[in-house]
Amino acid sequence: ALALGGGRGAGLCGRLRPHRAGCPGLRRETGGGGGRNLSSSPRSGCAGAKMLPPGGGLLWLGLVLGSVCASVGSAAPGNSATDALNVLLIIVDDLRPSLGCYGDKLIRSPNMDQLASHSLLFQNAFAQQAVCAPSRVSLLTGRRPDTTRLYDFNSYWRAHSGNFSTIPQYFKENGYVTMSVGKVFHPGVSSNHSDDSPYSWSVPPYHPSSEKYENTKMAAALPRAVWTGQTCERVLLGEMGQQLPLPLAVCEVEVMVKTEIGLVADVATSGNEATCRGPDGELHANLLCPVDVAHVPEGTLPDKQSTEQAIRLLGKMKTSASPFFLAVGYHKPHIPFRYPKEFQKLYPLENITLAPDPQVPAGLPPVAYNPWMDIRRREDVQALNLSVPYGPIPADFQRKIRQSYFACVSYLDTQVGHLLSALDDLQLASSTIVALTSDHGWALGEHGEWAKYSNFDVTTRVPLVFYVPGRTAPLPAAGDKLFPYLDPFDSISESVEPGRQAGDLVELLSLFPTLAGLAGLRVPPRCPIPSFHVELCREGRNLLKHFQVRDSEEDLYIHGNPRELVAYSQYPRPADSPQWNSDKPSLKDIKVMGYSIRTVDYRYTVWVGFNPREFLANFSDVHAGELYFVASDPWQDHNMYNDSQGGALPRSLTP
Repeated sequence: ALALGGGRGAGLCGRLRPHRAGCPGLRRETGGGGGRNLSSSPRSGCAGAKMLPPGGGLLWLGLVLGSVCASVGSAAPGNSATDALNVLLIIVDDLRPSLGCYGDKLIRSPNMDQLASHSLLFQNAFAQQAVCAPSRVSLLTGRRPDTTRLYDFNSYWRAHSGNFSTIPQYFKENGYVTMSVGKVFHPGVSSNHSDDSPYSWSVPPYHPSSEKYENTKMAAALPRAVWTGQTCERVLLGEMGQQLPLPLAVCEVEVMVKTEIGLVADVATSGNEATCRGPDGELHANLLCPVDVAHVPEGTLPDKQSTEQAIRLLGKMKTSASPFFLAVGYHKPHIPFRYPKEFQKLYPLENITLAPDPQVPAGLPPVAYNPWMDIRRREDVQALNLSVPYGPIPADFQRKIRQSYFACVSYLDTQVGHLLSALDDLQLASSTIVALTSDHGWALGEHGEWAKYSNFDVTTRVPLVFYVPGRTAPLPAAGDKLFPYLDPFDSISESVEPGRQAGDLVELLSLFPTLAGLAGLRVPPRCPIPSFHVELCREGRNLLKHFQVRDSEEDLYIHGNPRELVAYSQYPRPADSPQWNSDKPSLKDIKVMGYSIRTVDYRYTVWVGFNPREFLANFSDVHAGELYFVASDPWQDHNMYNDSQGGALPRSLTP
């Protein structure tokens, strides 16, 4: 049941919230932490009923925003200058700062560059863990992975760690209509199979119907032995990197496909759903998958559907008396690289270079290396018959991977462009904050690695851009457009003027307090230590100091005190050497945790023993270390840890 709620800014179509007498409950997850039933929490509602389905469908959303909000037609035809600012949060999957606005001369990203030209761009923003679910829970709660206790995909923080508030939940409790489109939270256990509904969202989150044609690829690409009951060759790696048979019990775990893309229920038939047509005319579960959109199932792709749905929601909220918080999660450039094939033309292979450091560094500790198992499982990569764990991938195929990643970025850019253009067309650009970021970066051959799953800059550094009407750019005049759609086939980044930039090191944890402050809400207080019992607090810095109105003589580059700043990241490993689950170990298998700090001068990482039952790191049990100096070694290839007397540096590894 739904009821209209009050709160700041609530009007005829006020805050939508679950009615206490009939609100859905919370599934209590077990495994690894001090889980608790949240029914006793005064803010968690009631428990015991089944959670609403996470998709909800267009019909449900139409009923909620059509019928319930039909009366807003008599309200003001838009948010006035005195109203609360709306928020559009765009979260991209696996996007490193390979964008024109970040200085990449090859990438065509005119729409994101145009957004940056009206925004404040943070040059040095870092994720707290380079994998989807832990990073998203961290940035959306404003807590570090050691606080959420989520290092894998297999627990829900409210039951496993603490009943922590999220960014959309905080806005919802302050009178906002909160809506989710696409991949915002990671689907599955880590968001209670509901994208944290109803706590975070006023209406059920939307997921595109064509998403299912991407989520079955990895299962189809697993070795056939996985589901025939035979031993699984080419999966488990020994201490020396040799291939070992995988026990049947572990095979059965693999059949359930505990991957970032969720749980595949029927892998025995999933091979029939592969949608990448190869040169042989057959369907395959490939890494590289440019498609003719007219001939794919449903004739569309997930990110296209997400853009269309987000635009529909903006249209519904245009006349609302309540402010809105709309989060839009885009899948690309996450693998598989399934995108409209015409975007390949933007990146001819002869223009694609290899990574500047495509070899595994000689001084890299084995524990630090990610063997990119999710890439290896793809059929086109399996056909290369690569050695395990270090590869390497042949140079020509490396160029094809990089080509497809860049093509996905340009395809993503068109979707962001259509969304922002609609914001203009609906006259919402003058009343809506826009924030764009990613859950983490992605290695494109640097250090001989692919994908994420490490502490290097290429996997932890992310784009972070804030557009704030009247602060980062003047309010548009009547009839003017801030965000006209730019076609990447016609536009180049050099044609877009740069905006303001900040060079400070910042963390994705700062998203929560910064968005709250920019919207005029009370900034949550800093968290005590420990903070498991505190529902609303923040572990990230407030970045509001950067958003002061610019003086006409002010330099475009904002200087702080960079040597006082630090960004923390971490990554778990199951062993000291690469093995089949090194990239995504389950909590129970974590034996080592790599804690990393990034300053303006260096990146310093120590790999220490970790007790997954107690969630405790033993800093006296050092397994390996890394030290890279930014000025002399920007690509982090020359490990100086053993030349620094044990890596002794003045900074603590724990925040």
